[in-house]
Amino acid sequence: MRMSRRTALFLTAFGVWSWVIWITFARNLWNSDNAWNPDGSPTAFFVVHALLTVTSFVLGTVIGIIGWRGLRASRRGSDDRSDQAV
Repeated sequence: MRMSRRTALFLTAFGVWSWVIWITFARNLWNSDNAWNPDGSPTAFFVVHALLTVTSFVLGTVIGIIGWRGLRASRRGSDDRSDQAV
């Protein structure tokens, strides 16, 4: 499957953006008063949002890798085209 350079850049940026946003969210979740019971155990709120965060990290990573591979392939393709023009 071919991917345009623009799409590859978008997917890579999306992957990076996901990590930036979800790291901030995870930090805020950990420090939230709603995250922990008085005995120190996690609340259902924490568990649900931790699962959401992990899922988002995984999806952001996969999407970013797809974008990065697309960027690398587009660079190789442009190198190949420049060789043909000579």
